[in-house]
Amino acid sequence: MQLIPYMMFNGQCREAFDFYARAMGANVAFAMTYGESPMAGECDANQKDWIMHAQLDGGGVELMGADGPQTEVPAGGGTVINISVDTPEEAERVFAALLEGGSATMPMQETFWAQRWGMLVDRYGKPWMVNCMKPM
Repeated sequence: MQLIPYMMFNGQCREAFDFYARAMGANVAFAMTYGESPMAGECDANQKDWIMHAQLDGGGVELMGADGPQTEVPAGGGTVINISVDTPEEAERVFAALLEGGSATMPMQETFWAQRWGMLVDRYGKPWMVNCMKPM
């Protein structure tokens, strides 16, 4: 299991990740806009250039982030803790455990990038993502 900070932005993710990469001597290893994604037809026209997912790697740094899709920064000041697990079963178990006393903001499900992915706010008001990636 790996904990990875996941930062949420409101249209500034690309600029912020370019800045973080320069500041930390890392590189933006991946960035996909909503307009480039399989969800392109579902997104607001004003947000097609927003980052759906970005990943910064290098020099011992791993950071992930995205713009929205909501237009307000979520609970927790815009940082979500992403838990990356190896199996769908572990994803389901961790999600259910963290959900106890909390609320799901995105139910655990298969997506085009993950075998299982979901978001929740725990009983303490902290936002989490649980992610079991599809093999690349």
